[in-house]
Amino acid sequence: MTPTLDALRRYAVARSLFASTTLGRAIETLGFVQADPIRAPARAQDLTLRHRVKGYVAGDLERRYPRLDVQEDFFVNYGFLPSTHWATMHPRSATQPWDAATRRRAAAILDFVRDRGSVHPRAVDAHFAHGSVTNYWGGASNATTHLLDGLHYRGQLRVVRRENGIRIYAAQVHAPRSRDAATRRLQLDTLVDLIVQQYAPLPATSLWNLVARLQHAVPQHRAELRPALLRAQSRLAHARIDGIAWYWPAGEAPLEVGARLPQRVRLLAPFDPVVWDRRRFELFWGWPYRFEAYVPAPKRRWGYYALPLLWRDRVIGWGNVAVDARGRLQARLGHVERGPTRDPIYRRELDAELERMKAFLGLSGG
Repeated sequence: MTPTLDALRRYAVARSLFASTTLGRAIETLGFVQADPIRAPARAQDLTLRHRVKGYVAGDLERRYPRLDVQEDFFVNYGFLPSTHWATMHPRSATQPWDAATRRRAAAILDFVRDRGSVHPRAVDAHFAHGSVTNYWGGASNATTHLLDGLHYRGQLRVVRRENGIRIYAAQVHAPRSRDAATRRLQLDTLVDLIVQQYAPLPATSLWNLVARLQHAVPQHRAELRPALLRAQSRLAHARIDGIAWYWPAGEAPLEVGARLPQRVRLLAPFDPVVWDRRRFELFWGWPYRFEAYVPAPKRRWGYYALPLLWRDRVIGWGNVAVDARGRLQARLGHVERGPTRDPIYRRELDAELERMKAFLGLSGG
């Protein structure tokens, strides 16, 4: 049977917000966790994982990262993904080759890292004192950091841990790039399937846009992305609803997966897979949520770091959450649907979600 849009919405929520499990299994199931440095009230990766990892506390990913089989790197965005998928993207070619002088400086840094095993960027900068360069946003950046980022992007360095949020690097050597066309096709198909695993069900335009983002993850395979998209469209389950083609993993049954959803309130990260695709968001929930951290304050409609407010399978509003100077949780909520706010079950579940947020943040009374 062709699912309705309502059935797809329930399916999207149910398949992404699976039963809480271990941290490693949650990342493996998701396939990718987008990272963001803003803490409002915690980083995006922590806000995403708290719904899917039993007993998760803000900062657990950073603390436990060295023991996990995951890597920090760029996929369709920057974030964390299992090492097996990370390896399929490397060795990666850069879209903008370095000039000879930059290559010499980068090689010297790489030798320095190899000699020491793992390094803090401060130690590299102290040794080389490279000065500053202009970054992509027009500001001044430390040149050492810029080179370390470039070596990391190319796969010559990997992040082994963080110290107070700062990436600590070690040298990395990847297997040579395969010359076999069939192997490359399989690797690309795996990466496309990883996208679908993360964000399904996807309207066709969103699937196309996400596959196009792989040109930054695997620039060496840019010319092969369109054939990979066509192969995906032929193997994925799909349906046309109200004139829009939707895609999801073959073998999954939307009508069964989303048949029953718990009565639960959740405050989601702006980059949570449930709400990440703004096109799908408007199709499912009928209003145009936007991430406004970089919008001038007078022009914000929802708030600096508004968290979408999910009730059962409906995003009915948003919340701006912060911790005040006395260590108390402050939540300012807005609603696009007023009906649920009068439901005593909703009010009870909202209180329970705020208590879970306190525990996640390590606040007293959590």
